[in-house]
Amino acid sequence: MVKAIKKNIPNAVTCLNLLSGCVGVVFAFRGQFDYVAFCMLASGLFDLMDGLIARVLRVSSAIGRELDSLADVVSFGLLPGLIYYQLLLQSDSSVSWLPYAGFIVTVFSALRLAKFNLDERQQSDFIGLNTPMNAFYVLSLPFIAQSSLMPGIGGLVTHPVFLLGSILITSWLLISEFRLFSMKLKSLSWQENKYKYLFLLLSAGLLLGLKLPAIPLILLLYFGLSFLHFRSR
Repeated sequence: MVKAIKKNIPNAVTCLNLLSGCVGVVFAFRGQFDYVAFCMLASGLFDLMDGLIARVLRVSSAIGRELDSLADVVSFGLLPGLIYYQLLLQSDSSVSWLPYAGFIVTVFSALRLAKFNLDERQQSDFIGLNTPMNAFYVLSLPFIAQSSLMPGIGGLVTHPVFLLGSILITSWLLISEFRLFSMKLKSLSWQENKYKYLFLLLSAGLLLGLKLPAIPLILLLYFGLSFLHFRSR
């Protein structure tokens, strides 16, 4: 009995990820992006915790891996698709069907997750942009549009041409062959993990200074430091 409960604790945390994503979907339909941000942040936290708890408890299950991807499809696939949908709906586009293009990122997020489950090369690092990072990038767009720290940028990120281009580029990045490091640490060695540590420190500084509008800069930093990380190995 105790063993069964212990084995399912990570799955329960994964279900909280899914629950947060579902609530976020409701707020996204209403265009309440502040609440969407709380839900996505909660999903990201639960997504991080389920793996950590599984490693600490030394438990794993086939259903846990599948459940994790199903939860991520909602929290980091459907939810960013809805954000794009709302931004395109509120843009000055005269094309009535254009908002539905937001769900292209949902489709490619599902493809990314399916590929991740089958790709044995991604045991310790990522090949292609991971869905949480992409989802947080999409989440940042309405906050950039409202930010007083970035005057003049708001009109750009809500323009339908920019949004459509962003959808297509990030969808491609999700299934690309770019190698990106994960934050799984085999040791605490500075030499082995210096680019990961730099990423954490610089990202924290950017978030403290700019908050959510900093995420596109963090995404560029992630690609740049990942390139240096793998080049140095």
